[in-house]
Amino acid sequence: MNELDSLENQDIQHLKLFLYLLPVFGFFPALWTLYRNKGTRPERSLSRLVIKLALGWLVAYFLLGAGATTSESLQIPLLLTSSLLTSGYFLVNLWMMVQLWRRKAIELPLLGRVGRLP
Repeated sequence: MNELDSLENQDIQHLKLFLYLLPVFGFFPALWTLYRNKGTRPERSLSRLVIKLALGWLVAYFLLGAGATTSESLQIPLLLTSSLLTSGYFLVNLWMMVQLWRRKAIELPLLGRVGRLP
């Protein structure tokens, strides 16, 4: 019976990590995990990575949007860049989900590394 409980606990842990990797919405559980200063080491490490990625995307998105509203000549290139940035953010989160599903290490240049996850 202990083996079954252990497996269920690992599955729940894995689902929590997938929840953190949801684009935009995963930011809030990740922030809550760091705010409470609880969770396992992989949870906290992945939470920090998700928060860095989400805040970077949000700041760049708003800066590009503000630039597009103030500039007439650069409006279309800035909006196009903003849409490409958003698509990239979603694709990076999807790639990290695939890496988590394959139980491989998640590593992003300049943002950090999360070791092999359960």
